[in-house]
Amino acid sequence: MRGDWKTIKSLIPYLWDYRWRIFVALSFLITAKLANVGVPLLMKEIVDALSPTNALLTMPVFLLIAYGVLRLSSTLFAELRDVVFAKVAQNSIRRAALEVFRHLHDLSLRFHLDRQTGGVSRDIERGTRGIENLLRFALFSIIPTLFEMVLVGVILIRKYNVWFAVITLGALIFYITLTVLVTEWRTQFRRSMNELDSKANSRAIDSLLNYETVKYFNNEDFEARRYDENLRRLEQATVKSQTSLGFLNAAQATTIAAAVTGLMVLAAHGVVAGSMTVGDLVLVNVLLIQLYIPLNFLGVIYREIKQSLADMEKMFRLLRENREVADSPNAHPLRLDGASIRFEHVSFGYDPRRQILFDVSFEVPAGKKVAVVGTSGAGKSTLARLLFRFYDVTGGRILINGQDLRDVTQASLRRGIGIVPQDTVLFNDTLWYNIAYGRPEASDDEIISAAKSAHIYDFIQSLPDKFQAQVGERGLKLSGGEKQRVAIARTLLKSPAILIFDEATSALDSRTEKSIQMELLEIALNRTTLVIAHRLSTIIDADQILVIEHGRIVERGNHRALLELDGIYATMWAMQQQEDFEQEPALAAFPSPVAVAKQAV
Repeated sequence: MRGDWKTIKSLIPYLWDYRWRIFVALSFLITAKLANVGVPLLMKEIVDALSPTNALLTMPVFLLIAYGVLRLSSTLFAELRDVVFAKVAQNSIRRAALEVFRHLHDLSLRFHLDRQTGGVSRDIERGTRGIENLLRFALFSIIPTLFEMVLVGVILIRKYNVWFAVITLGALIFYITLTVLVTEWRTQFRRSMNELDSKANSRAIDSLLNYETVKYFNNEDFEARRYDENLRRLEQATVKSQTSLGFLNAAQATTIAAAVTGLMVLAAHGVVAGSMTVGDLVLVNVLLIQLYIPLNFLGVIYREIKQSLADMEKMFRLLRENREVADSPNAHPLRLDGASIRFEHVSFGYDPRRQILFDVSFEVPAGKKVAVVGTSGAGKSTLARLLFRFYDVTGGRILINGQDLRDVTQASLRRGIGIVPQDTVLFNDTLWYNIAYGRPEASDDEIISAAKSAHIYDFIQSLPDKFQAQVGERGLKLSGGEKQRVAIARTLLKSPAILIFDEATSALDSRTEKSIQMELLEIALNRTTLVIAHRLSTIIDADQILVIEHGRIVERGNHRALLELDGIYATMWAMQQQEDFEQEPALAAFPSPVAVAKQAV
């Protein structure tokens, strides 16, 4: 219960800006309920006025007109309530979803590496739907029903025997208590259903995103079995939820039937005894029908409210996720005057139990190029992630133009850095959209110029849809070289002062690598550049080369100096030269894969 109130409290700020609309909507709601309760009171007067003894004297025209007005008012004010409140609900949903979406982008890379996209998207979807359901059911069902219950109780006590109120309110209390207790018990099944539904959805999305891998290993049946395992557990939880719902509905119907029967017996006895008129019998009957019709749905409404709160709590829990990397209160925009980079005694580990970098120090002077090489897992790519401030260092500091990254805003920092990664992931959109993503506000001429500079313009023009060609999920419709050129184009469009090449050509064949390498050299000209390299032939022009082993810099110097040192770098160079020599005859025998891909397009 405390968690429910906490969730409701999280929703209040989104509603507060529209408090006047909420007040007007509640006023219309109360007016509609007063009109609704007034209908059976007028019905009693009309029935009594039309009794054989009174009907000969006068026709109750005024009462009939008033009855029509009340009927109209009940519906009219309910509709006006919806008209006034619609903007409140939809605006709250939009703002909450937007805040969660923004917060997810503000969370650290660690969170996104651990998350499952399908599960998170379901949490947001159900959470926003939960806000709408909570507002609709709580404000327009629970509150008016409780208000109507009080009005009916007052009418029965003032006009009739106290037992009418005792039976009515007693049945209501029993009904509500039964509904709350059983629904609380059933909530565990619903929560289990949500968890299993998210897990099944995540499993399906993960499998479909890795469609090629599934095919490569002929694991369709294996994936189907894993998916079915989740669906089977979801089925069991759903069956438990639905069967328990059947028992609850039966108990609720029994309670209502018993109460209505008791009240009608009392009313009939009063009519026979002469203490009540036929109009009173009609009044009691209509009041109970009006009261119990919404009460019939109380169980459903309560369940929906509880489910909405559970869904909202899961969505708002995302907002409570620790950002881990956040701007300091006094953070200022990064000043980029030349853009020199300095790592000072930097230490870091993704997990406190396993350190990745140990006392790393080096400098990239403004406009110079520094390359980092080393074996897989040595900590090379971690340097780029720290420079982007996806994580904060656990020791030492990183400076750009003498400014500690922790003292500048993340937005200004990342605005000044461009990256061409090893594995370029594109949006499932057009080539134009993916290039323009480097700077969405860029003009058409600037986007076309970036494509030409990245040497992908001619390829784009050869396509039937040109810039409007779809690249597919993660850019799978393009070859590796074409994707890298798109990455280069959007980095050029961003025009950053600092460039990072994170093994930008290691996934490409040698021929494609050499052609793209020239483009990388062009865009790095006069920019501060950090190159994380796998192939040493791509960084022989670097002003300084750092060799990292097990998180420590073990050698540093330019290409010639490191070869003369005859250490780790010289050994790596000799091995790669041997590999290139052995591959040259094979490469000469086959056409370029990029050329083949372009012919296919």
